[in-house]
Amino acid sequence: MELTTVWFILIAVLFIGYFVLEGFDFGVGMLLKVIGKSEADRRAIITTLGPVWDGNEVWLLVGGGALFAAFPEWYATLFSGFYLPLFLILVALIVRGVAFEYRSKRSSLKWRANWDNAITIASFVPALLWGVAFANLVRGVPVEPNEVAGAGFLYTGGFFNLLNPYALLGGLVTLTLFLTHGAVFLALKTAGDIQPRAQKIAIPLGLIAAVLAVVFLLWTQLAYSDKAWTWALVVVAALAWVGGIAANYLKRDGWAFLLSAVTLAVAVAFLFSVLYPNLMPSTVNEAYSLTIENGSSTEYTLRIMTIVAVIFTPIVLAYQGWTYWVFRKRVSPADIPNPHEGSLDYPDEAQAAAAHAAANK
Repeated sequence: MELTTVWFILIAVLFIGYFVLEGFDFGVGMLLKVIGKSEADRRAIITTLGPVWDGNEVWLLVGGGALFAAFPEWYATLFSGFYLPLFLILVALIVRGVAFEYRSKRSSLKWRANWDNAITIASFVPALLWGVAFANLVRGVPVEPNEVAGAGFLYTGGFFNLLNPYALLGGLVTLTLFLTHGAVFLALKTAGDIQPRAQKIAIPLGLIAAVLAVVFLLWTQLAYSDKAWTWALVVVAALAWVGGIAANYLKRDGWAFLLSAVTLAVAVAFLFSVLYPNLMPSTVNEAYSLTIENGSSTEYTLRIMTIVAVIFTPIVLAYQGWTYWVFRKRVSPADIPNPHEGSLDYPDEAQAAAAHAAANK
C-alpha cells in the first residue's frame, strides 16, 4: 500500500475519533439547558465533560496537522475555500473552551446563564457546519488550477455555493446525530433525574436523525459513489443506529452509547470511502480534481511522518483511554455542592463553607 493511501486512511481515522468523541461533547452542550432543569443539574452535566472535552479536541488538532503535513495542497485549498465556515467553527470552539473555564468563576446566576447560552450556541455551530463541510467535500466544489500562483489549486466558488441542499442535509444529519449521541452519553454518565430525561429525549432525537441519515446516505451512495462495496457501510450504520435506539429504550445505556459511536464511526468511514482517491473533486472539470497523488507531500516527508506516528500514537491513545477509565463513574446532581454557598471556584462543600466563613469574619 502506498504511503499516500496510508495517510489518507490515518486522517480518516483521526476524524472518526474526533466525530465520535467530540460528537457527544457537542450533543451535551446543545442539551445543557434542555436536560439540565436546575443549577445542580447543569453543573453535573458539565462535570461529565470536564475531564475529557479538551482531550477530545486533540483529535482535531492532530487531524489538521496531519492534513497540513501529508496533503498540503488539500489543506491550502480547503482552508482558503471553506474559510468562513471553518473560521466560524474555530470561533465556536474557542468560545466553548472559555465558557467551560469561566462559568464557575462567579456565583451569579445571570453570569452562569450567559455562559450556558454560550456553550449551547458554540456547540450548535460546529455540529451543523462540520456536516456541511464534509458533504461539500463528497459532492465536489469548483476547483481549478491556480494560474496566478503558477502552481497548486484554487477554490473558485463563494460561501453560498457551499449552502446547497445536499450539504445542508449533511449539516442536519451531523446535528441530529450529535444531539442523540450526547443524550445517550448523558444517560450513561449521569444518575438521578438527569438520566431518565436523557434516555427519554434520545428516542425522538434518534428517530429524526435516522430519517435524515437514511436520506443522506442513500443520496450519497446513489449520486456520488462509484463503489458497490460502500453499500455495506450504509447497512452497518443503519443497523447500528437502530440497535442503539432499541438499547436506549431498554435502558441499556452502555450498549446504546457503543452502538451510537459505531454509527458515527461507520458514517464518517463511508464518506471518506466515497471520497477516495479524491481529496476535493472538482465540479468544473474532473481533470482539475485534487487527489491523493497531486495533493500529497513528498515520499520522504510521508516516511518520516509514518515513523513519528508509529511511536507517538499508542502513547496518546493510552493516555486518553486512561483518562476515560479514571473518570468512568456516573455523576449525580446530589454530588454537586450547594451553588449558593461560597464561590464556585471551590470544588467541594467543605472548601466552599470554609471560604464562606472566612469571608464573613
